[in-house]
Amino acid sequence: MKSIIHVLYCIYQLVIAAPLAILATILTSFFTVVGAAIGSTDFWGYWPSHLWARFILAILFIPVKVKGRENVDKNTSYVFLANHQGSFDIFLIYGYLNRDFKWMMKMGIKKMPFVGAACAAAHHIFVDNSSPKKTAETIDLARKTLQKGTSMAVFPEGRRSFNGKMGPFKKGAFILADELQLPVVPMTIDGAFDILPRTKGLNFIKWHRLVLTMHQPIPPTGQGTEDIKVTMQKTREAINTALPKKYQD
Repeated sequence: MKSIIHVLYCIYQLVIAAPLAILATILTSFFTVVGAAIGSTDFWGYWPSHLWARFILAILFIPVKVKGRENVDKNTSYVFLANHQGSFDIFLIYGYLNRDFKWMMKMGIKKMPFVGAACAAAHHIFVDNSSPKKTAETIDLARKTLQKGTSMAVFPEGRRSFNGKMGPFKKGAFILADELQLPVVPMTIDGAFDILPRTKGLNFIKWHRLVLTMHQPIPPTGQGTEDIKVTMQKTREAINTALPKKYQD
């Protein structure tokens, strides 16, 4: 019976969900680019994508559970840091973080049709590691963004997991949080790897629940290299606690 349901779900993905998702992505990108050009970047850079993410998860019948929302103050700027299990992490955070924020994302996304233009119009930050100068410019732009009271969402691993477990963390987001003395919010994503693992070739989506756990913010207690190391370790430990045992460090 389960195999029949899975086959029907795969057919549904091809015939109905995929065309709807493509259309929704094109429309979302259009409204983001045009809206940001003539109106508020904060509004048009957030709401179309927020609704788009929820729509994608809804048409795929993916259930979502959010834990720990009470740990976060809606009037405080944070650096949100999450493990990167898979592509569906984007939909989960966009759709259910429920606050305006800017992504810190790979430069390669800028080249994606429609999506890249929308992200640029929304003033998300593309990480350019092509040279030390470009890296410094990226960090400076992120610094200016955070100084305006905006929150930021970052995958400190820098790339999706190959096995569902966390990879090494990069320091960039932690350096920014330390420099601006902003609290870090560890977030655990569970389920994205089960829905669509990182493999080569075309894969069908598997039905699985997504869980987003927002942990207690880690406030700055000092400043400097040692404090950055401590915050990185605390963030990793917090994220790890809400992962299933098979994906824990």
